[in-house]
Amino acid sequence: MIRHALRGPSLAVVACALALSACATTDGADGSSPSDSANGGSSSRTLATGLDYAANPDPYPSTYQPLPRDNVAIVGGTILTGTDQRIENGVVLMSDGMVQAVGPASTPVPGGYRVVDARGRFVTPGIIDVHSHLGVYPSPGVQGMSDGNEATSPNTAQVWAEHSLWPQDPGFNTARAGGITTLQILPGSANLFGGRSVTVRNIPSITMQGMKFPDAPYGVKMACGENPSRVYGGRNQSPATGMGNVAGYRAAFIAAQDYRDKWDKWRDTGEGSPPTRNLQNETLAGVLDGSIMVQNHCYRADEMAVMIDIADEFGYRITAFHHAIEAYKVAPLLAENGICADMWTGWWGFKMEALDAVEANAALVDAPEGSCAVIHSDDPELTQRLNQEAAAALAAGRNAGMDISEAHAISWITSNAARSIGIGDQTGSLEAGKRGDVVIWSANPFSVYARADQVFIDGALTFDRMDPRYQPLSDYELGQPGYNQSAANVPAGAR
Repeated sequence: MIRHALRGPSLAVVACALALSACATTDGADGSSPSDSANGGSSSRTLATGLDYAANPDPYPSTYQPLPRDNVAIVGGTILTGTDQRIENGVVLMSDGMVQAVGPASTPVPGGYRVVDARGRFVTPGIIDVHSHLGVYPSPGVQGMSDGNEATSPNTAQVWAEHSLWPQDPGFNTARAGGITTLQILPGSANLFGGRSVTVRNIPSITMQGMKFPDAPYGVKMACGENPSRVYGGRNQSPATGMGNVAGYRAAFIAAQDYRDKWDKWRDTGEGSPPTRNLQNETLAGVLDGSIMVQNHCYRADEMAVMIDIADEFGYRITAFHHAIEAYKVAPLLAENGICADMWTGWWGFKMEALDAVEANAALVDAPEGSCAVIHSDDPELTQRLNQEAAAALAAGRNAGMDISEAHAISWITSNAARSIGIGDQTGSLEAGKRGDVVIWSANPFSVYARADQVFIDGALTFDRMDPRYQPLSDYELGQPGYNQSAANVPAGAR
């Protein structure tokens, strides 16, 4: 298992070395802080900070800074761009953390670039895991660290996963060794509304804000099916059935509509006192206005169709169905509505709604025009080998008679994944102007033998399988021996 093979500097050592560059929010692609916008409408009054949710939609801004980087030219490898293109003996140029050019061997390499020889190897965009609980259900898996699900009510849309995220989870390091550059961290699925997701850059950090992907949209975790009805029905409260689930969604969005309308009226007229803030309704109002994406745990095809009807009733759209074991049955419906299906390949049969699975699920979902098939993990082990999970889905599709290229299938863990969490304009493919998120693989990434040799995030080398200096460990893994010390340098009596 990969996690036991990693050795390197602690998170604290890395963080201290980067202290000058890691403590401030910057502008542009590397990080930005939200501006304090004025109240909408014609009201001339402004409220004190914290009283109007629209005045500061991101009160926990990213402080993300890329690791130290230089200009890099990756040459000689087989490039899968994430845009259905395969380039033999290709060149990828990165400067200032951005992809500058991708092309054949004839692509000129400017002076001053560090050349990385990728001959005999493969080059892909950084892998994106759209369904992760790293940091909120971290290792070690003990009750004191189980912070991923506020399962105290069917509707906990008011909670944010980032406020449970523990950056020292060793799983981030092992995920990076599997080529993972970006993750969406979600609350669990006990609730109808589990709370907001957060998208993070997979770099060592002492704080959550230091990992937070600047300006990435929030998602809200919704769950249909067995989980909420089992959890709350077991407590003899609603929802206890599928119809109770749907009634709960509808009631919540009715309340959110009313909340939104009261704020809109106050902003338009300036009359009376402003409504009292309600964190739960703020999140769902964000769904209604399209600023917060719906990430919907849902297994069965018939329930996906019902969830689409609910979205139509209240005028919002679903971004992705997660797990989506029966997505193959409604693939044209998903494509018609622009909904991604974020799936496993081999997980099935662990409860009734997970029985009717096929390994070609992703390939079948991928077939209609406009589709968005994604492979996800939902697991700290599987996230280390999402390339293999995608390979199994590709093989199953080909065995079913479908003609799918590797250049296309890589999109299931790169560009389609970026689309599924609203960051496709920034990452997920090797194109000029995108972030320099790149993995160099020891072999074809669809081979069981392939391992990530080097991983770049925003053009910075963040993992190198051959160089222990780029295999960071969290302080937790080292037993927290202290800043700027390795475990070997700590006196035996102090360990």
